[in-house]
Amino acid sequence: MAIPEKIFLDIQPALTQLRDQDVPLSPALLSALSALKKNDLTAFAATWIELPVERRRRAAQLWVELAEANAQMDFNALFRYLLNDDDAQVRVSAIDGLWEDEDPALVKPLIGFLRSDPDARVRAAAADSLGRFVLLSEYDRLGSSLANLAHEALFATLRDALEPAPVRAPALESLSYSSRDGVRDLLAAAYDSDEAQMRVSAIAGMGRSADTSWCETVAAELDSPDPRMRFEAVRAVGELECREQINRVLEMLDDSDREVQIAAIGALGRIGGKRAKNALTQIAQADDAVLAPLAEDALAELTFYDDLDLPLIELDADDQADDKIESDQAETDEDDEA
Repeated sequence: MAIPEKIFLDIQPALTQLRDQDVPLSPALLSALSALKKNDLTAFAATWIELPVERRRRAAQLWVELAEANAQMDFNALFRYLLNDDDAQVRVSAIDGLWEDEDPALVKPLIGFLRSDPDARVRAAAADSLGRFVLLSEYDRLGSSLANLAHEALFATLRDALEPAPVRAPALESLSYSSRDGVRDLLAAAYDSDEAQMRVSAIAGMGRSADTSWCETVAAELDSPDPRMRFEAVRAVGELECREQINRVLEMLDDSDREVQIAAIGALGRIGGKRAKNALTQIAQADDAVLAPLAEDALAELTFYDDLDLPLIELDADDQADDKIESDQAETDEDDEA
């Protein structure tokens, strides 16, 4: 969504508008509830409990969109309050809105939602949200006690036969960040599952795992008839930097599904190399209002890593790999012409 041109600092107009159900909610006014102080939160709570559910749902979603559009917006205090809302959709928005909050104090509430919330959508959001704490634990930025609790809750969710796939799938993806024993087996088992959603999440998890031994498996799904699978497969190829798949990723820039095209651009930004840079440059200079800025971002990522002071031997190896791929492709083209 568009970032509001004007940001209000006084919360009273925002609270007044929240109460006035005949007036559409204004993102600019709602932005005043960023970085709420304790006294302001009390005033907000008094207003919030009087609102009908549809009004609460719309407001909560707008705050999520505002936070995504503007990194300076801080609705964390607001979202934490909304975690206790009676409506499941509002609770989901609250969990989603806290996606950048790395406060360890959130781990236990999220586990509570995952274990006992009556709505599957909330449990799924909690399972997904715990993923960042699993990743933090991999970098020793989360205490072992909380890390163990998060892992155990996610493992238990995956073992629960009564839990639907929409909840088990994000639990699997969150666990895939972990290097602990058993995670690789879980990914393999999910990939062999008869449940399409679990297979898609298995591919997504392989990409998150940083285990390049999955390259062949994820590459095999680049030709899947399911666009969801192609999307996760090309993204995983990028995350694992499977450079041998550069030709196939380039082809996917013309995929019939727009989301797959977008994922292919992101993958090229991670894989890098001359051919990826050339393709991204062409897209960035084209007229596509959606893909051009994404290609610019991918090029910026490539430039960032090019500017790093990497050992010369690594740079040489990368250049040789690019040259080898381009040479092989040239030979293939000559054979085709013959």
